Amino acid sequence: MTLQMLEPGVIAALVLAMVVLACISYVMRCRLGQAKLNSAEIHQEERRVFDFLHGLGAAFSEGVPSGELHRLIVEGAQHILRADGGALYMTDKSGDHLLPAFLSKGCPPLVVLPGHLAAEAAAGENNPAIESFVRLQAISCGSGLVGEACNWKEPRFLRRSGDIPPEISAQGLGSLVIGPLHYRQKLLGVLALGRRHGSTPFSDAKIELFQAILEQSAFALFNQAIHLAAGEKHAMDHDLLIARDIQKILLPSDAPDLPGFEVSGLNLPARTLSGDYFDYLPVDDDHIGIAIADVSGKGVPASLIMAMCRSALRSQSRAELSPAAVLRAVNRQLYPDMKEDMFISMAYMVMNRHTGEALLARAGHDAPLLYRAKSATVECINPKGMAVGIDSGGVFDRFCSDFPLTLNQGDLLLLYTDGLTETLDNEGSEFGVPRLTSELREHASDGAGETLHRLASSARNFAGSQPQHDDITLIALRRL
Repeated sequence: MTLQMLEPGVIAALVLAMVVLACISYVMRCRLGQAKLNSAEIHQEERRVFDFLHGLGAAFSEGVPSGELHRLIVEGAQHILRADGGALYMTDKSGDHLLPAFLSKGCPPLVVLPGHLAAEAAAGENNPAIESFVRLQAISCGSGLVGEACNWKEPRFLRRSGDIPPEISAQGLGSLVIGPLHYRQKLLGVLALGRRHGSTPFSDAKIELFQAILEQSAFALFNQAIHLAAGEKHAMDHDLLIARDIQKILLPSDAPDLPGFEVSGLNLPARTLSGDYFDYLPVDDDHIGIAIADVSGKGVPASLIMAMCRSALRSQSRAELSPAAVLRAVNRQLYPDMKEDMFISMAYMVMNRHTGEALLARAGHDAPLLYRAKSATVECINPKGMAVGIDSGGVFDRFCSDFPLTLNQGDLLLLYTDGLTETLDNEGSEFGVPRLTSELREHASDGAGETLHRLASSARNFAGSQPQHDDITLIALRRL
């Protein structure tokens, strides 16, 4: 089990316990490694270190935001080493730049200021413009006084004139202790503490102390990132569950009332949200539309495109008896808003409620299968057509056409998405159209709903232990 799998409250408790252990470990190391200091100095230093580490632990138990933890690290380290000011820089998502996370009051500027601000900083003036300028400066890792620390393995003290760049020293920085924040070989940022000209320079005796501060600060920052990620994932999972419930509303909950016919639909998402879509559309008093669609991709992006597709199809289908005309209009409506790497495959049929006569148009979708009860055979209904969203209309309109068919007594039409036929078994073989055809021939006489149940069960049994990798949607229309 990883930290990411735990609840945020559990992570906070674990982190607090680990920080307490760090307190004990550090105090023991402090006593052993700094025997040269007198007992009063050791006691005071231990007290400051314990307060610092305890503050980090309390931060987790109280669930403080990142900004507060950054402040605790800088001001705590500043208090322990008696610095005039401190700065914490954190790496950005790319890992190539450092961004100011917290700058304490009185921290000498660690970046080169414009001329007029540099003069004010050298004079010790507290101009808010100086702080504003520094807060807006991203630093490239490996570049400049702070950026160079990204490439170090250990912290360094800079206190001689040659250690600090003259343009930085001229702005008031007298001495500096600076080091990288590493955790599990990952660079998290850089921590720096400074003293101004006139203050006593940092001494080498504090290098182990600052190293311990870096280690515990990196530990705290890393684990807070895990804690926040767990909280964000929990919130996202909650939002996805709500979105799933909303998406279910967009799919038909009941089959339409079609005397002489039975209709059944089934949607099995591979993830929380589905990119598949099916619908029953009231065209007019004598005709009904039946649609199935599959958006490229899965998850949230596909579900959003699915909702757009539903809206467009419903707005274009009313009173239009030509399914090809509807698909052409839908393509024209959606094309301007589709990304280049996304498209929608669709099949749409308009059927006469009384006669069973129908027209079907296909937009790059898997060819529907028609079981003929009289001959116990399966036909592949395969009119031409290209997917929605690929072409603005010139080519799409030429390919998209109406295909006539009639459902006789006992016949069953199956519309499906490729999540069914592309189901994989443990050896990587596909369920495939031939297997689907055989299953349909065997079960079509069982009725629309039972046929879909049998097909879904066959696909699950075929997959075995393999997870479902794509959405599966099925519609069965059978004439009684």
